[in-house]
Amino acid sequence: MDPISPQTGTAARPGWWARNWKWFVPTGCLALISMVLAFVALIVAVVFGAMKSTDVYQTAVATAKAHPAVTEALGTPVKEGMFLSGNTNVTDASGNADLSIPISGPKGKGKIFVVASKSAGRWTYTTMAVEIAKSGERIDLKADTDADEPVEE
Repeated sequence: MDPISPQTGTAARPGWWARNWKWFVPTGCLALISMVLAFVALIVAVVFGAMKSTDVYQTAVATAKAHPAVTEALGTPVKEGMFLSGNTNVTDASGNADLSIPISGPKGKGKIFVVASKSAGRWTYTTMAVEIAKSGERIDLKADTDADEPVEE
């Protein structure tokens, strides 16, 4: 029961919180959750964007897209997936990379596996292969290309 004001004889109006807490609490929680999710999405986008901008990633994807056995197995166009895995560690003129890059085409899916090292400013590819998911076939991208030759930055 609301207290009655002695001056007017009417019930005193409840405060702002008492009137609005039922919509404010869920809205505040939803806003907080949305900000956390946006922050996580930003971190993921920055990390994957940085990995996708590396020379190793770009060379591997371009080589796979141009390789006739890959386009035969997966169809065209060959597209790279969003979530690659692995790591790159580059410091000026040296470094190493070990990546697994998902790719797909109209006929199926696969993964590009790349292992490379950088010395004196040049990348040397130890492994550059595509594994077709459906058949398990491995296509060596280095066999028919100059990928084993060092690639300049």
